[in-house]
Amino acid sequence: MKQAIVARTDIGMGTGKLAAQVAHASLSAYQDAGRRARKKWQGEGQKKVVLKGDSESQLFALADKAETEGLPYAVVRDAGHTQLEPGTVTALAVGPARDELVDRVTGDLSLY
Repeated sequence: MKQAIVARTDIGMGTGKLAAQVAHASLSAYQDAGRRARKKWQGEGQKKVVLKGDSESQLFALADKAETEGLPYAVVRDAGHTQLEPGTVTALAVGPARDELVDRVTGDLSLY
């Protein structure tokens, strides 16, 4: 079981902003997962990987793929209080789910 979080590299998020957006994505996708998947993921140490995404369109394409695969996912939009314009898509989380299922969606991306 793992969760993959794809964060955009093309919008110039600072380190703190990046960390916050990754956390938002992780928690939102966790809440989208079924109770059994959440419990199993928690029992296995809540493995996460953060990956590079290069555009908003890429994140939406990956979200569509996650939905097609029946995986929990969440797209994060920034509130616009600090570095980014309101509504800027910053991150996508896929899972928690079995590793091989998450890899079907995000397996070709590079580590952040």
